[in-house]
Amino acid sequence: MLKVTRPTPSHFGIYVTDVEKMVHFYKTVFGLVETDRGIGKTFKAPLVFLSASPDQHHQLVIAGGRPPEATFSTVMQLSFAVPSIQHLRDLKAAAEALGATRVLPLNHGNALSVYFADPEGNTVEIYIDMPFYISQPHGDPLDLTKDDATLLRETEAICRSDPSFKLIEDWQAATFH
Repeated sequence: MLKVTRPTPSHFGIYVTDVEKMVHFYKTVFGLVETDRGIGKTFKAPLVFLSASPDQHHQLVIAGGRPPEATFSTVMQLSFAVPSIQHLRDLKAAAEALGATRVLPLNHGNALSVYFADPEGNTVEIYIDMPFYISQPHGDPLDLTKDDATLLRETEAICRSDPSFKLIEDWQAATFH
């Protein structure tokens, strides 16, 4: 059971046209586990529940019913935190191999991110937090061919040159006092 002390984002759902293709994409790229599936009782469409955590029954719901002619996704983005910069590289490659498009790596200062469109055009972000804060939005190009130490050095330099720079723990203490 997820333990929270205040309202906390915990899961999201997306409408898709091809349920099995999208389940395969998210299971393969992100290693999510299918926890349940069925037809909704009040929402009469196929639903597939996926999770990366044994503490949460589902973190992503794939819902059928998106019309094939829909050219616009109402999902702003689906964001996945990853444990390392190497995971950014690996997941970027896996997503591209499964049909991801519009791939855009960005250095936000407070996070390193890769954005891409899944096979049905939904924007997905994979990111790793950095130990720095600078005012957002901020986005510099991110070259993932550079080694981790170089990326960390460059990120720190970018952040320290910004007038809003703080170490993340100082920003957290001031923001969540």
